[in-house]
Amino acid sequence: MNSGQTRTMILDEDGVKRKIKRMALEIAEQNAGEKEIVLAGIVGNGETVARCVAAELKNLASIATTLITVQLNKRNLAEVDIEPNLALANKIIIIADDVANTGKTMLYALKPFLNSSPKKIQTLVLVERSHKLFPVHTDYTGLSIATTLQEHITVEREDEKITGAWLY
Repeated sequence: MNSGQTRTMILDEDGVKRKIKRMALEIAEQNAGEKEIVLAGIVGNGETVARCVAAELKNLASIATTLITVQLNKRNLAEVDIEPNLALANKIIIIADDVANTGKTMLYALKPFLNSSPKKIQTLVLVERSHKLFPVHTDYTGLSIATTLQEHITVEREDEKITGAWLY
């Protein structure tokens, strides 16, 4: 961030907690009757979002939640892996990230799941921007915000919790 840029908080820590809880409730409602959900956090902040949602789900529903990480290099999106590598046939997979901009990262994050015959693939983001260039729909959104192409959003975290989201 340049010293001339202003930074505006769009979500504080309490706001993040409310958004995470609401998304967890939506997941429980949309997947009622399911025995297991796989939350796949995109490496970095997406992992933290997935862990926070999993913790809320544990408090709200009796759906077993497995956490995995989608390993991808945002500079070379062709190489995508999941860790740990597990059988995903006939499972519900929810891919989680912190911010959705163009949809490109989420689109490439789908790659390792396409040949595994999942029952359903859904997407979740804490903050969604309205600049889609790729055909990725977000199923669970904490906050949807209209921004200019020149603006950016960062999600900050400390250890295993998200402390806020900023627009600059």
